[in-house]
Amino acid sequence: MRVFDMPLDGVRMIQPVVHEDFRGTNFESYNDTKYRDEISYSFVVDSISTSRKHVLRGIHGDNKTTKLVTCLYGTIHVVIINRDPDSLQYNQWFTTTLSDRNKHQLLIPPKFGNGHLVMSDEAVFSYKLSEYYDRESQFTIKWNDPMHDFFWPIKNPILSERDA
Repeated sequence: MRVFDMPLDGVRMIQPVVHEDFRGTNFESYNDTKYRDEISYSFVVDSISTSRKHVLRGIHGDNKTTKLVTCLYGTIHVVIINRDPDSLQYNQWFTTTLSDRNKHQLLIPPKFGNGHLVMSDEAVFSYKLSEYYDRESQFTIKWNDPMHDFFWPIKNPILSERDA
């Protein structure tokens, strides 16, 4: 696997080794020994979400959870923002694309928020979490917050009540 630093300190892109032949492809989405050498986190929860085209799953995060995210099927536009008030990059953000074709993964540290917009007809998104989910400790940033002026490829996404 190859690991790359992203524009925000602490966020890393992981490109797993993909084996391909006439039958299709195979890759390890996580291998504790290999990943621990590179990213030194352990995970306690796997969560998978399925969404249809133009669903935007809001920008959420907390102060203690590291996430390893992967798009297992489809294509998603991802926004990541630094919410660490002690960081020189506080409130800075960037976007990237994850898909079943590129098989890239993002390691997102605590104090960062992430959200994604489904660009394909359907997408399956995997989260590995270093902490158990605690709704009360989460922060939410509105997808269209004028203070941040996030780039989203569409104007009217499908939103949950929490993200509207």
